[in-house]
Amino acid sequence: MKSLVIIPAYNEEKSIEKTVADIHTNAPDFDYIIVNDCSTDGTRALCEEHHLNVLHLPVNLGIGGAVQTGYAYADKNGYDIAVQFDGDGQHDAAFLQKMQAYLVQEQADMVIGSRFIRKEGFQSSGIRRIGIQYFSNLICFLTGNRITDPTSGMRMANRKVIQLFMESYPKDYPEPESVVTILKKEMKVMEYPVIMRERTEGTSSISPVKSVYYMIKVTLAIFMEKIRRV
Repeated sequence: MKSLVIIPAYNEEKSIEKTVADIHTNAPDFDYIIVNDCSTDGTRALCEEHHLNVLHLPVNLGIGGAVQTGYAYADKNGYDIAVQFDGDGQHDAAFLQKMQAYLVQEQADMVIGSRFIRKEGFQSSGIRRIGIQYFSNLICFLTGNRITDPTSGMRMANRKVIQLFMESYPKDYPEPESVVTILKKEMKVMEYPVIMRERTEGTSSISPVKSVYYMIKVTLAIFMEKIRRV
């Protein structure tokens, strides 16, 4: 099976090289593509200097647009499996082969790497855990499916989902909304326990002020996705 790691990157010059090295070392059977979302730091220069596999977007599209670009690349190049993987060093490539084996074994359409099944490693801040639990409850209420880590950016998809997300993908804060999209189409979503690291470089794009906007916007988007025609 051809497997691709999609790495959306915005101003990740301090961690992107380590992220790629982690994939080379711990998931050597996976190809990777960095989607540079019009970074304003040295991300572009570093990728070119070290001959990393990268696509440079001409304008900033946000996380959703960058990930969708990665899915389009995966579809065009005939990949069977694609996995979203943060460029900030929080995700551990040692879990990729295990997630792939689990996806195949369970015949799942998507497998989400969850930090809350075994509750090991970095568990996010207390405020964010409240938000994550809120979205978990909301998705369960609307779909009947319990997803413990709906905001996880470590998620693996089969070819059917690749083709779906290549055509349409939420633009801002897409993780919870995209889960509802798949569940509404009666696709199979599973979770696999992973250990995540705390960010050591850069800063999160979701500030405390943006968190309120995030909660309201994603809630409305989830409800709209739920009632929209399949």
